Amino acid sequence: MLEVKNVSKKYPGSDKNAIENINLIINEGDIYGFIGPNGAGKSTTIKAIVGIHSFEGDIIFNNISIKEDPIKFKKELAYIPDNPVLYEHLSGIEYVNFILNIYGVKDKKIDDIKKLSDMFSLGDKIYDPISSYSHGMMQKISIIAALSHNPKLLVLDEPFVGLDPKATFELKETLKQLCEKEGLIVFFSSHVLDVVEKFCNKIAIIKNGAIIESGDTQVVKGEGSLEEKFMEIFNE
Repeated sequence: MLEVKNVSKKYPGSDKNAIENINLIINEGDIYGFIGPNGAGKSTTIKAIVGIHSFEGDIIFNNISIKEDPIKFKKELAYIPDNPVLYEHLSGIEYVNFILNIYGVKDKKIDDIKKLSDMFSLGDKIYDPISSYSHGMMQKISIIAALSHNPKLLVLDEPFVGLDPKATFELKETLKQLCEKEGLIVFFSSHVLDVVEKFCNKIAIIKNGAIIESGDTQVVKGEGSLEEKFMEIFNE
């Protein structure tokens, strides 16, 4: 379980909080969508969850507080930003092995990594230098590296940007299976509301730094589409 408890964040020089008293409970197996307009506080919340930003309040995953034991907390998660920054002098496979070494994973077979590479249509290009990769390929190698160490919490910011349709389909199917079979928690932000509506069993909507609605997707969106709900809220 991921618990975000009364989390607030104020940036230096600002006279108000970027996020205010964020509270979320996300259970094993949840695919949790986090939506809101630009500047609403989505990225700030995500960066607090993954330990990039300091904050007031607490964030707890499986009884581990990120404030009390940040290393142990972070070993349970993987984070893929919308614009991954990679070590371009490495090849794709070297980067994956580098990430595995950081997480202390020593028994991962090259065949397992190659299977993920083939799944996301990277194939033998995983042996090419990252400096030769397109944005979409960088996104794919970030996903492969993240999945390779078997995280229990996967945090994603616009995960489908730059991915081709096949890779998008494979990623969604893979995450669904991991959530159903292994209890993975997926928490992700996206502006593609149609994908969020179909993919997520739960969602939260953030506006001006505060959660205004959260819960089961079907309940939050009501009788119409999630896009209609979103426009109703943000056209007020």
